[in-house]
Amino acid sequence: MEEVSASYDQCSYWDAVLELTKLAQENGSDPLLWAIQVSANMSSSGVSFPSFELANFLVSYIFWENNVPITWKFLEKALVLKIVPSLPVLALLSTRVIPNRHSCPAAFRLYMELLKTHAFEFESHSKLPNYQKIRKSISNIIHSSQIFDVQADEPGVLVIQIVFSIVWQLLDASLDDEGLLKLTPEKNSRWPTKLQDMEIDGYKNSDVMRLENKERLKNANTVMAIELIGKFLQNKVTSRIIYLARQSMRRPWGGFVQRIQLLVSHSTALRNSKLLTSETLLKLIHNSPKLMLQRPRRCAPEELPGVGHFKSLAYRSGCRVGLSCASLWLPLDLILEDAMDNSQVNATSSVETVTGLVKALQAINGSTWHETFLGLWKAALRLVQRERDPIEGPVPRLDTRLCMLLSITTLVVADLIEEEESAPTDEIDVDLDSQCKQTTGNRRGDLASSLQNLGDFEMLLTPPHSVIPAANQAAAKAMMFVSGINVGSAYFESISMTDIPTNCSGNLRHVIVEACIARNLLDTSAYFWPGYASGSINQLPHTVPTQIPSWSSFMKGAPLTPLLINALVSVPASSLAELEKIFETAVKGSDDEKIAAARILSGASLVRGWNIQEHTAYFITRLLSPPAPADYSGDDSHLIGFGPMLNVLLVGIAPVDCVQIFSLHGLVPQLACSLMTICEVFGSCIPNISWTLTTGEEISAHAVFSNAFALLLKLWRFNHPPIEYGVGDLPPVGSQLTPEYLLLVRNSLLVSSGNLLKDPNRRRLATVASASYLKPIFVDSFPKLKVWYRQHLACIASPLSGLVHGTPVHQTVDALLNMMFRKISRGSQSATSITSGSSSSSGPGSEDTLPRPILPAWDILEAVPFVVDAALTSCAHGILSPRELCTGLKDLADYLPASLATIVSYFSAEVTRGIWKPVFMNGTDWPSPAANLFYVEEQIKKILAATGVDVPSLAAGGNSPGTLPLPLAAFVSLTITYKLDKASQRFLNLAGPALESLAAGCPWPCMPIVASLWTQKAKRWSDFLVFSASRTVFLHNNDAVVQLLKSCFSVTLGLNTTSVTSNGGVGSLLGHGFGSHMYGGISPVAPGILYLRVYRSIRDIMFMREEIVSLLMQSVKDIACSGLPVEQREKLKSAKNGKYGHVSLDTIMIKVKLAASLGASLAWLTGGLGLMQSLIKETLPSWFLSAHPSDQEGASTMGVPMLQGYALAYFTVFCGAHAWGLDAISSSSKRRPKVLREHLEFVASVLDGQISLGCDPATWRAYVMELLSLMVDCFSSWMLEVDVMLLKRLGEGLRKWNEEELALALLCLGGAGTIGAAAELIIDTDL
Repeated sequence: MEEVSASYDQCSYWDAVLELTKLAQENGSDPLLWAIQVSANMSSSGVSFPSFELANFLVSYIFWENNVPITWKFLEKALVLKIVPSLPVLALLSTRVIPNRHSCPAAFRLYMELLKTHAFEFESHSKLPNYQKIRKSISNIIHSSQIFDVQADEPGVLVIQIVFSIVWQLLDASLDDEGLLKLTPEKNSRWPTKLQDMEIDGYKNSDVMRLENKERLKNANTVMAIELIGKFLQNKVTSRIIYLARQSMRRPWGGFVQRIQLLVSHSTALRNSKLLTSETLLKLIHNSPKLMLQRPRRCAPEELPGVGHFKSLAYRSGCRVGLSCASLWLPLDLILEDAMDNSQVNATSSVETVTGLVKALQAINGSTWHETFLGLWKAALRLVQRERDPIEGPVPRLDTRLCMLLSITTLVVADLIEEEESAPTDEIDVDLDSQCKQTTGNRRGDLASSLQNLGDFEMLLTPPHSVIPAANQAAAKAMMFVSGINVGSAYFESISMTDIPTNCSGNLRHVIVEACIARNLLDTSAYFWPGYASGSINQLPHTVPTQIPSWSSFMKGAPLTPLLINALVSVPASSLAELEKIFETAVKGSDDEKIAAARILSGASLVRGWNIQEHTAYFITRLLSPPAPADYSGDDSHLIGFGPMLNVLLVGIAPVDCVQIFSLHGLVPQLACSLMTICEVFGSCIPNISWTLTTGEEISAHAVFSNAFALLLKLWRFNHPPIEYGVGDLPPVGSQLTPEYLLLVRNSLLVSSGNLLKDPNRRRLATVASASYLKPIFVDSFPKLKVWYRQHLACIASPLSGLVHGTPVHQTVDALLNMMFRKISRGSQSATSITSGSSSSSGPGSEDTLPRPILPAWDILEAVPFVVDAALTSCAHGILSPRELCTGLKDLADYLPASLATIVSYFSAEVTRGIWKPVFMNGTDWPSPAANLFYVEEQIKKILAATGVDVPSLAAGGNSPGTLPLPLAAFVSLTITYKLDKASQRFLNLAGPALESLAAGCPWPCMPIVASLWTQKAKRWSDFLVFSASRTVFLHNNDAVVQLLKSCFSVTLGLNTTSVTSNGGVGSLLGHGFGSHMYGGISPVAPGILYLRVYRSIRDIMFMREEIVSLLMQSVKDIACSGLPVEQREKLKSAKNGKYGHVSLDTIMIKVKLAASLGASLAWLTGGLGLMQSLIKETLPSWFLSAHPSDQEGASTMGVPMLQGYALAYFTVFCGAHAWGLDAISSSSKRRPKVLREHLEFVASVLDGQISLGCDPATWRAYVMELLSLMVDCFSSWMLEVDVMLLKRLGEGLRKWNEEELALALLCLGGAGTIGAAAELIIDTDL
């Protein structure tokens, strides 16, 4: 009954409104009086205003029976008095008026006048009565469900859809008026723009208006509609609302942009407009609205960046004052230099690592791609110049650095260019607001311009001695091309540079340009750059040999004679075609040709063939897993038949530089997979399987196995406990480079899809992985290797046990002990009585009757730990002399070189247990270090002089400086028995790092003693050995590590002098590398180089988290106060807002960012992904929750708390950039959403008032403002992964701080889930 009554009441007051309106229309009443009467009548019936029902009533009343001026005035007055909502009225009118604009041009004009007046006024639609009913009604009218990607579930979304639909309808109407709508892909409008079989009678307008006036009005209406579109795009509020449509409705927006472009290109009405030009309209549609996701304005030098303003420090150029532009790229220099350390190879390609970091730094620095490429080339050149004449030793030399410059860096640039050029067209056209838009540009063009500018840095371009021929040849090629003489690579194979009459002195830029041309990144127009080609030549030299052995003669079909083979080994291939032919020879040729092809591929083409280096490495990897011949039918593995070729490859790629080249190109997982297969097969063969080469050299299965096994073990830190370096919720860092992990990485390439395969580097690696084995491979596929690996882990974890008398392993132990100590005769004591707690050797002791056991390599390796344990125990009990022990171990290693790995594993484990008594290195029983020990100590002090770290005296403590634990003494004595020849080098490369690690883990001064002993053995390695010993100073004293970190911050920021503008940056941090070659002897080493060579051995990584943050905060204080005299500091304390000078303030802000980038880079290198995430999730929140009383007078007045907030914000962003990258390509980026959510949840909880902080409020405010500003401006893709409700909470918190602009920018990044809140914010604050 009540419902019937309510319905009756509604009918009665609407009848009353209708009567009032008709009466007022007939009498021509004042619209104001009509509005007052209607509102009073409806108010008495309980209707609240603005009323959507009244709006619907008026629009229905006018169209079309009452389409007269007085009724339009009624409607206009209702809008002015806000008794009807403006936007719903305009939406209702749009679908009525626009389709009839030709028949009723006056109505269309009136509608547009209403738009001009009321379309830019917004009410809070969520507060309208029966909002949900209104929403559904409007959505049906504008067909939002069919047209837009987003449902109007929120008032803000409805506002966006109404405004966007009105503008789009005006656009389609304008196109239709000029006959342009048919040029669109759809050929028509999404909304009705013309009458559809509908007749309207009774319009008096057509009777009154003459035809020519009607046409004139129609044309004027078209111009006005276009001008209205421009006004919508220019208005502060509506332009932002339309921008939100652009952000969240990508598919409709694409069609809208196409229509605008069509209008700009063909519209006569637009050209006739006096208020809007084509250029202005195009600019409006392409540019983001002012202050929304724009680059924050740069602070003037005299401004102290206030924490109350949305302006990031990201775009303050680091090269303006006090620091070079190189400082902007300091993280890149550190990453490149770190890749040169051979103590651990990487499973990830350096191309991927450097590409991700370059993209992140480009965003953070706000650099153009020209500046970015120039910074990248300069960083890579500094890497080469830093060690252009490296020290001698088992370390990577110049070839690895040249690989980084000329191959890896070039591939990075190529991938960045391909990323831009392969982007879908719709992404380029539609995503006009992509972050950092003004810095994208044409990357290929920016590469060319950066290389032209690179010529200004002559000091960086001086080629090392070994590169001079290549540089000169590149310069000669350019000179000949410019002179009109076009010659191929075959010509340069036939002449010497001295044959050319003109001086062709080239530099590293010439080599870089040739590398870019070879990869189609540049064309030969580069030869015409000003100053690039020196001089010209009129004719070719006459003294050119007709034919010499070369790649060109090989390509013409010349047979692989010894002379040609030597030529191809020593000269790198110049094209992929040459490599493909030599690879085909290796697969299909005769046995001798296969061996020759293997030599050629592992020669100069691998080491110095920079333009095709990755292909050479790919082919070698494929050859290590050759397919079975089509006619093969044997029971044994087909790999046995490839033994000689495989051995040549294994020996050829064993040098340190070659291993690093495979590592830089990301081929370690695939290489490991191939090596595991070789080890499994050849380790199961008895050693009487052998091959005799044409040179007379004999190769056994043991030799092939040992070479493969030694190379395999270099690919992970096999002698380190797997529990080492555990960090947070991630697996231990040390365990990541295990056989399982390497195979996991390799297998992941086979199943890569989606975004991963958009990455060119991933595609290359996936192709290589699938070329050898199409299916995933696991450790279970290698049962023999798995048994050894389990034994290896067991040996490290606990004392040796498990040898059972009478088993095959026990018999092998007996045979090996008798082989090793068959010459021992000490009275009644014979070799047969050498025992350990778990084994006993028995049997005849005659050398003649004890030939070497014929056993498979895996069986020998299983017995080696027990053999070494027995021998070491016998030596400890005096049964064996030290000399006999070392001789026996050397015999074992000579018998099966691979056994050296198990010896290393056993010694490493035993040293850590501390159960062996030290032995005196007296020169009688054991070798003595006395001759060089004092020299080593003095040299260590010189190396560490720049760090302020005290070097403990070698005589410190109660022990004699000449003692070593027995396993270490035995190991070092064994290693110094090796000759420093090529055959032994690959095994010393395995034992050397293990020896250094083992000695470094022992008490001081074990490592200096080892270095002294080895210095006597290899004088030319003296500098390397002393440098290695110097690093161990930091491994026994955390205070020394902290002091080293302090030195890194101090020299980088220039804080070791009295002026804040003193030199610092990359040059001070990394210096000239080791530096001995620069000064003719040992000299202080830059602290950054020392830290890069030390951090991998730091065991307490979690300790480093707090120290790095603490040092960063202290550095900010030092930056703020350095270089200021006492009187200026006193003046500063009374200065408002901390304004104390133009130059110093600007430089301070630059150095704050530099300190943050240094701290984040050092943290990333130290602990990797785990430490980064632990810092963001745990350390930083804990720091903010704690109180940090200032220990420096006037620190707050000087703005230190605020500066610390900025520094921590940059530190967080740099940590995220290292860990996750800019986009979602890297595998580590999958962890980003969780970590980011947790950290931003903490920020939001503080803003909500749920958490109280202990830090200075200025620090917290500066941190939040700068962190969110950086994320908005540089890392907007991160914000897409953040929960919508969390973004809204952050936005609400910022609004409490009156930071609506930043709140709006943040909400704009949340996609469809936050655009409603963003629209409401725009409307509420009139942003």
